[in-house]
Amino acid sequence: MQISYVNYKKLDQGTRLDAEYYKPKFLEVEKLLRKANCKLLDDISKSIKSFGAYSLCNEMVFVDKGIPFIRCKDIKEGFVDFSDVLFINEATHRLLSKSAVSPNTVMLTMSGTVGNSTIANPTWKYPINSNQDIAKIETNEVINPHYLTIFLNGKYGKSQTERLPIGSIQQHIFIWQLKGLLILVASKSFQEIIANLYIKATKLLSDSEVLYRVAEEAILSELGLLNWKPKHRLSFVKKFSDTQASQRIDAEYFQPMYEEVIKAVKSAKNCICLGDIVSIKKCIEPGSKAYQENGIPFLRVSNLSKFGINNNNQQYISESLYESLKTHQPKKGEILMSKDATPGIAYYFKDSPCKMIPSGGILRLNVKNSENIYPEYLTLVLNSVIVQKQIERDAGGSMALS
Repeated sequence: MQISYVNYKKLDQGTRLDAEYYKPKFLEVEKLLRKANCKLLDDISKSIKSFGAYSLCNEMVFVDKGIPFIRCKDIKEGFVDFSDVLFINEATHRLLSKSAVSPNTVMLTMSGTVGNSTIANPTWKYPINSNQDIAKIETNEVINPHYLTIFLNGKYGKSQTERLPIGSIQQHIFIWQLKGLLILVASKSFQEIIANLYIKATKLLSDSEVLYRVAEEAILSELGLLNWKPKHRLSFVKKFSDTQASQRIDAEYFQPMYEEVIKAVKSAKNCICLGDIVSIKKCIEPGSKAYQENGIPFLRVSNLSKFGINNNNQQYISESLYESLKTHQPKKGEILMSKDATPGIAYYFKDSPCKMIPSGGILRLNVKNSENIYPEYLTLVLNSVIVQKQIERDAGGSMALS
């Protein structure tokens, strides 16, 4: 049990009386920041704004290719994942002109997974737009926008944004709340160091994504799927014997696009089932009662991506519980792969990972013979459309790999 004693005169101007807001960890961070050289976000910003476009939703037109429309889910800690971004047409962009994104603007998510921050990179191809749940912060000469992004994504920024959300179903924070965030204003030289490191890191990330796409395209080209676009058909014909053989009667399972992928994979010279080339270990689910605010990271599917491990709503377990579960500790050379929630996300540990315990929704894969198949290559294939469509079709079935 956690207990906080707060003088009623220090309650947040009477606007927050909920116990969650006064957790000891939040009060400790607030105390440290108030002792430091901090300024309010409102005082170091030229503007903090978001454009409420809820009333315009019916007039928005989404297209296959056009102007990127960034949503909260696309913003990670320090970068934007454009792999699943939506696109709008020119008319919609003009309609939402107030929510257009400008270079070097700091963006902060205010809904769903709140508190993720990034900066609009000047190297992006503009125009770019965003939804109404993203705050756009233009800093003044006191603060470097790259430094601010790092601060907001760090312990002392996250602690404040994690404290603010209002709402029991969909968490949300508001502009008036963001204006009161305490920001440590470091020296110009220190800010410059942090900014340069951030710019270098995002450049490396961008380069890695380009190389990743090149590698993925090489595999798809080998199978004749480079320019393949999955098409969902409203009608098609299957034999009754097909339903008996697959033991499935749902129409979605027999979508022709899945057969196109299977056919392409089987046409390759070397096609083998995943279970023949890896050993598979199941992880464990200790239950939400075991979660705590600090300790050993407990890795859930939401923390797993093909590019690494993220801290989205990270949960922790005690050191003692970790000791009893450490047989589930991932090892160097293993591949983690999700099987629940969002199945099929794979990540390879090139180096020894830190202490962590993966949840029951994650599998540990170990390549039986790395001389026959590189684990890096296997991870790439697992994350590609080749396997993703097989998982989408039947998450419980065997998967053929080329």
